[in-house]
Amino acid sequence: MAKNQKPQQEVKTQNAKGSDRILSLVAVPATVKEFVGRTGFRGEITQVKCLVQEGKDKGRLMRRNVRGAVRVGDVLMLRETEIEARRIKSNVTKGSYS
Repeated sequence: MAKNQKPQQEVKTQNAKGSDRILSLVAVPATVKEFVGRTGFRGEITQVKCLVQEGKDKGRLMRRNVRGAVRVGDVLMLRETEIEARRIKSNVTKGSYS
């Protein structure tokens, strides 16, 4: 990289419908605070609430969908912090018989 060049921080992309979205090239850490439930066709997605640690949304508690094993206290590296996951509508979570 040349001395005068700055590393790119954000990339502007365009969807098929024409709406613009900004994705940062630098991941932002977020700590998992609460387990909300399971979602997805077979319950393979976990919905959690996480607290953003850095960036412009620092201190924001947001709902995210996570694929794979996750526990309270884990650190997620988020590529974007502007879009939040939709709430799980059903009271019944898959895999839970309580």
